[in-house]
Amino acid sequence: MIALVLALGSSLAYGAADFLGGLGARKAHVLRTVMVAAPASLVVELALWPLLGATFTPASLGWGAASGVASAAAFLLLYRTLAIGPMNVLSPVTALVSAMLPVAVGLVQGEHLGAAGLAGLPLALAAVVLVSAGPGARSARPARKALLLAVGAGAAIALQLVFLHQAPADSGVAPLIAGRAVASALTLSAAALLHRRLGDEKPAYALSATAGALDSIANLLFLLAARSGDLAVVAVIVALYPAGTVLLARRVLGERLQRSQLAGLGVAAVAVGLLAVA
Repeated sequence: MIALVLALGSSLAYGAADFLGGLGARKAHVLRTVMVAAPASLVVELALWPLLGATFTPASLGWGAASGVASAAAFLLLYRTLAIGPMNVLSPVTALVSAMLPVAVGLVQGEHLGAAGLAGLPLALAAVVLVSAGPGARSARPARKALLLAVGAGAAIALQLVFLHQAPADSGVAPLIAGRAVASALTLSAAALLHRRLGDEKPAYALSATAGALDSIANLLFLLAARSGDLAVVAVIVALYPAGTVLLARRVLGERLQRSQLAGLGVAAVAVGLLAVA
């Protein structure tokens, strides 16, 4: 049960981070947003070090660094995907891909689910699609480039989660610190190389930094959840993060929830209930 609660917290934090990051990316080049979000995320990880401890071993550093590379790619691909649109088609693609790969890895590694879990997993995946889809999702046709970016963003998110899960369970926040250090270095290096293409707009510092901090918290909650539960279950719960984005858009921007999204929230509640007793 504790793993489920942590996974839900991670999902909500990811959803909030994406919402704020998306708003920030509307005000300046996506890379300007990420170059603020990634270092802010690292600051949070360093602040957690004295509280949660960290054991820096080759394994924790290696898997952490790998997750950092995937994280940097996920940041850039996701925000670029959301900028191109149509968001109501591409968001479900990204979320679904980000769920399926970790679920497959967990099952291949020998995780076994009961009848409730086997029923809950496909329901949760269906909820991901329903919650993510907005108005016009059936008729909107994304360009091939946008669709490839969405798949790439989902794969990068999935790899980040899988790599973090592979880190030693007794390593504390070491893999998170290593991952964020690598992601920040890659992001700042890319910004330095491409600074002439970034435009003159200043990033939304507060939005971007908060998005990075929330993303860091989401990673921590995922890591704790994966260490205390099955990756297949944790990953699919975390992939419900579009629900948090949708609810924030409803609350802050006044966007209306579509029937499919309301149905998705209901399906998600049923899926979480099934996975809780799995």
